[in-house]
Amino acid sequence: MNTPATPDPSASPTSPASPTSPASLTPSPSPGPAASPASPALPLDPPGGRRAVCVWGVGVSVYLVAVVFRTSLGVAGLDAADRFHVNASALSAFSILQLLVYAGMQIPVGLLVDRWGTRRVLTLGIVLFTVGQLGFALSPTYGMALLSRALLGCGDAMTFISVLRLGSRWFPARRGPVVVQIAGLFGVVGNLLSTIVLARTLDSLGWTATFAGSSLAGLVVLVLVVAFLKDHPEGFAPEPVPHAGRAYVRHQIARAWREPGTRLGMWVHFTTQFPGMVFLLLWGMPFLVEAQGLSRGRAGGLLTVVVLSNMVVGPVYGHLIARRHAARAPLALGTIGATALVWAGAVAYPGDRAPMWLLVTLCVVLGACGPASMIGFDFARPANPPERQGTAAGIVNIGGFTASMTTLLAVGVLLDATGGSYRVAFSSVFVLQALGVAQIVRLRARTARVERERLAAARAEAVRVPA
Repeated sequence: MNTPATPDPSASPTSPASPTSPASLTPSPSPGPAASPASPALPLDPPGGRRAVCVWGVGVSVYLVAVVFRTSLGVAGLDAADRFHVNASALSAFSILQLLVYAGMQIPVGLLVDRWGTRRVLTLGIVLFTVGQLGFALSPTYGMALLSRALLGCGDAMTFISVLRLGSRWFPARRGPVVVQIAGLFGVVGNLLSTIVLARTLDSLGWTATFAGSSLAGLVVLVLVVAFLKDHPEGFAPEPVPHAGRAYVRHQIARAWREPGTRLGMWVHFTTQFPGMVFLLLWGMPFLVEAQGLSRGRAGGLLTVVVLSNMVVGPVYGHLIARRHAARAPLALGTIGATALVWAGAVAYPGDRAPMWLLVTLCVVLGACGPASMIGFDFARPANPPERQGTAAGIVNIGGFTASMTTLLAVGVLLDATGGSYRVAFSSVFVLQALGVAQIVRLRARTARVERERLAAARAEAVRVPA
């Protein structure tokens, strides 16, 4: 039975172009006093429960494996440079191409998820990223390795949006911020596995055995998805939406983009995610080893600090936002400011090397970048109705990966141009941070106004819904 609650902006009320209806409203905790027992239970709010946790657990296990494959190059960057005999720019092309494919697939994947459902899209994604990881293990040339990473990026692109939609179909909307952060936490665990396990197996087993062996995890999650995953609980099937070819695609994208909450979510994701992503995905290990003079073991330990910090900060951010939606923008902007400050301190520290306490602080702060990027989805979710959630999430998810891809390329090019000056190359981060903060400030007030209007309309409509 659904738990009564008072609707709030996180309840995904319909857009102005779509008349508000009881079917489109979902309950969520108000930032004010707790809902009274007389509050109506709205029929289309999923029940959650133990079965929801089990089904959703299958979905996030797919995301975990995808993140292991995605970040595996972060601990193998130096090995890849030796194996394929490439310089810094060519090495960065691995991650850039992977992220280019990932970012370019976000809106198409969102449309596919809205139309096909989670199970079919996840199945296709697993096949693609498993073949890509295996191909990367066996690639004899740089070109073949690039193609494999592109295939991996294509499959990886299909996971996170599918997991977000799965969560919204199985859990009540009031659990949305926590569900999103826990999904991100599984990605962090995947990153941790990549940092610790793959780094060690590369040293002991070598390139081919490490990457080929890890691809077996794709087969495991494929079996789990086919056997156990369901798109939604029985009796909670979404309303059928007509799909009129190109007209449907244009309509979905245009309506989602028109919402200031969607655009604000994209810019929050853009500005918060990329420093941590760039550090973990490729340039953290070379920076710590080559610029800071650390051994690979100590550098790997610092990368683990980023991951552990992420695991701690994620649930905290989720619970804060679930209790008070007004905390979203301050948390995002605070994370951006802290990242810029510590990044500048580590890069511009007088002398050749920064002290260990500063590097540890940098890694702790970078751990908050991932949880902060999840806040972007908490802006987009209340701005879009259920049938447009996949498309809106795809638009948001483009942000951080576009910024990451741009910075990965800029760092590689600047390193080659300056003879390996990480001080110059890492300063490129500040340009994108400034751009993103300007857009967040521009859209913040408009989004808040629209959310207040929809909250008032949702409360008025809820009064007319029979208990």
